[in-house]
Amino acid sequence: MEKENKLNSKKTYYYFDFVLAIFIAVLLISNIASSAKIIDLGTKIFSIPLAFDAGTLLFPIIYIFGDILVEVYGFQLSRRVIWLGFFCLVIASTTFWIVNKLPGEVNWQQYAGDSAFTAILGGMSSGGIVLASLAGYLLGEFSNSVILAKMKILTRGRWLWTRTIGSTLVGELVDTLAFVAVASMFGVFPWSLFVTLTLTNYVFKVAIEIAFTPLTYAIVNGLKRNEQIDHYDYDTDFNPFRI
Repeated sequence: MEKENKLNSKKTYYYFDFVLAIFIAVLLISNIASSAKIIDLGTKIFSIPLAFDAGTLLFPIIYIFGDILVEVYGFQLSRRVIWLGFFCLVIASTTFWIVNKLPGEVNWQQYAGDSAFTAILGGMSSGGIVLASLAGYLLGEFSNSVILAKMKILTRGRWLWTRTIGSTLVGELVDTLAFVAVASMFGVFPWSLFVTLTLTNYVFKVAIEIAFTPLTYAIVNGLKRNEQIDHYDYDTDFNPFRI
């Protein structure tokens, strides 16, 4: 298998679109779930209740596929996917904002109503949750991607688990802190839940990444074999604003 250090922009990858679609779908679904419900498992970690927004159940998959994108296809293609996800999230949030502003039908107002919509899905259309999601997503994803790409060179492609877990430890921490902090600043979450949401979100997300390591290995090895690519970012420009 050829180890690539330069991106061949003319080459078509058969499975890349599947990875892209899953990445963006999980991003959108997890943000809607985060707005809709906060889960409490009724247990504690060091006296801190194990409560987290519902999107945490699915959101770690974004980092798993983010790792896969960088490990197989390289940072440049991963950067494009991150920005595509960003713009899709902006479109989704704008749509929910427009829907929230439009008048509701009479029968719908009786069995649901604007108050129910605002309570459950209003977070997706409010400035707070949108800014929190976008800030956490961009900062976390780029931190994760850059660290994994550089670690791959340092480890010479060995010990994949050190890259996926190591990059996640940093990326998820940056993501979680930014998301919960910005959301709390705008009143989406009360400050009283800041430590609880930050700790439980972070622990849960990292635990999922570790638990899914065997699956990550299987997907990465399968993609490298079938796509005939194993990209190394030797001469990559890691500027996140270049698309």
